[in-house]
Amino acid sequence: MQNRNLLTSILAVLVAIGVLYGIGHVSVHARPAMPAPLSPETKAPPVPKTGFVDAGGGRHSLADFKGRYLLVNFWATWCAPCVAELPSLAKLQAAVPNLKVLPVDVGHDKVDVAAKFLKSHKVESLGTYVDTELALLHAFGAYGLPTTVLIDPAGREIAKVQGPADWASPQFIAYFKSLTGG
Repeated sequence: MQNRNLLTSILAVLVAIGVLYGIGHVSVHARPAMPAPLSPETKAPPVPKTGFVDAGGGRHSLADFKGRYLLVNFWATWCAPCVAELPSLAKLQAAVPNLKVLPVDVGHDKVDVAAKFLKSHKVESLGTYVDTELALLHAFGAYGLPTTVLIDPAGREIAKVQGPADWASPQFIAYFKSLTGG
């Protein structure tokens, strides 16, 4: 009986050591699983330095948003799937404030036209950004709309979606909350 208790104690200690040792090798900061249709970018290239303008005419580049996760959505007023996904992008932005959703109009619209369009669709909370020359869109190698690119805080492209997505789905909201810590 004594040998059995000793063996049980040794086994319990070994299990405890194994569990504690294993905890040290599990990253609590591991990136959560990416929901479809996001497809990971294996090379994580730095984002292009190409500029675009905001509603006030101010010039920006993606580097202005460095230090946080950024979801850049290329859209156009004439693109029905783009327009259909704008409300879900606004809901995602509201649900995950640590994520910056950056919708960039690439439909050759002037800034005031894009701003009025966003307001008429009740998504002006996203902000108005326009790339009339399509330079940013082409720099990402995106030629179809909508295209959405996820950029990490270091300024690297880490995932992309070509085509529409339901950004306000529970899976995306949980993913982005986990990714951004809030």
